[in-house]
Amino acid sequence: MRTDSFAGAFEIRGPLDRRALEAALLHCVRRHEALRCTFREAAGGGLVVDVAAPEDVKLAVYDRGVVGSEVEARAYVERFLGATDTRRGPWFVMGAMVRERSTTVHFACDHLVTDGMSMVIVLDEIAAAYEAFAGGHQPALPAVGGFLDHAGAERRRAEAVGADARGLEHWRGFIERNGGPFPKFPLDLGIEPGAGGPAVNATVTLLDPGGADALEARCREAGGGVAAGVLAAVGVSLRREGGPDVYRALVPVGTRGRGRHARTTGWLVNLVPVEFPVPAGAGFAQTLAAAGDASTRMIRGGRTPFVTVLRLLAPEHYARPWPHAVNFCSYMDVRDAPGTARNDDRQSAVYTSIPATNGLFLWLHRTPEGLHLNTVHVDTPEASRTRSSLVRTLAGTLESMAYWGVL
Repeated sequence: MRTDSFAGAFEIRGPLDRRALEAALLHCVRRHEALRCTFREAAGGGLVVDVAAPEDVKLAVYDRGVVGSEVEARAYVERFLGATDTRRGPWFVMGAMVRERSTTVHFACDHLVTDGMSMVIVLDEIAAAYEAFAGGHQPALPAVGGFLDHAGAERRRAEAVGADARGLEHWRGFIERNGGPFPKFPLDLGIEPGAGGPAVNATVTLLDPGGADALEARCREAGGGVAAGVLAAVGVSLRREGGPDVYRALVPVGTRGRGRHARTTGWLVNLVPVEFPVPAGAGFAQTLAAAGDASTRMIRGGRTPFVTVLRLLAPEHYARPWPHAVNFCSYMDVRDAPGTARNDDRQSAVYTSIPATNGLFLWLHRTPEGLHLNTVHVDTPEASRTRSSLVRTLAGTLESMAYWGVL
């Protein structure tokens, strides 16, 4: 069974120091609680999590033999990275494609125990630990907070929230105006509500480094930030494709902060609502300001966990699958993330794999190489056409914003 997962890969140049790589992989798993979690069904239903002690984790090495061609290598790695299984495990898999003069290290983690930034952290730490062990010394990595204590603190805070809590005010208004907590994706995907199917994952570059810098400069000149600019571009592009003149979406925000959990791996993300007007004829500065105001309201209300919102304000959706294709958009700037400065040297890459879906999801991320878009959409002809047209419109909208300061 293929499951939602994140994966990463990087290159080791020169002959492989196998012992150093094995030590680096083991060091990473021992360092992070989330990578040592296992799950089992509880007697009354649900899941129980067990965490292996660092000293109990062992590394079993399997030699899969020789791969004879690039086609075989690609097929093998794709099968390997799709081997995580939410129900039975494994939840984290690691491997390497060893050649005479270089090695590709690859790994994948079930989305049950990780978010996208966690895989950026894992990639950097395995690469840094390998370099240390290969050089004959211990890795010198910053201290890391435990994922379970972070999750426990969030759970206790969630349990203390009552239906009259001020943090729910923004959510309550959003639900009333939207007709529920899940804003619908507004374009045709060729599926009925509640239906789904196999997914298509794709990534494109929307702006090169110069274009991404220009977009940032335009947003700053207009008194806003890039995150608000990206949201504005998405909202305007959806409206141009036939969507409404009010943009409503769910947006993930990180909860790890810059303190002791800055390098913690796990699922340190909350979902929050964003809504702002994107009427035809509105200018760049006006729309950017509306997106910025919406982002501020979103962040202020972002400490209330999404599951708590559902439990208190929409119990009919609590602990149930999303009822329809949801308007979902994520933006993440990874330029300051661990190891990003060495992406070129390591040929680093992080991937998202979602094998099935009922909608079309947008993940935008900025790297030193520009602004990129990862999309996942249900595999129907209608969804494929919708995705292609939306991506073209979004790319054009962002270029107009970056180079001419107009929508």
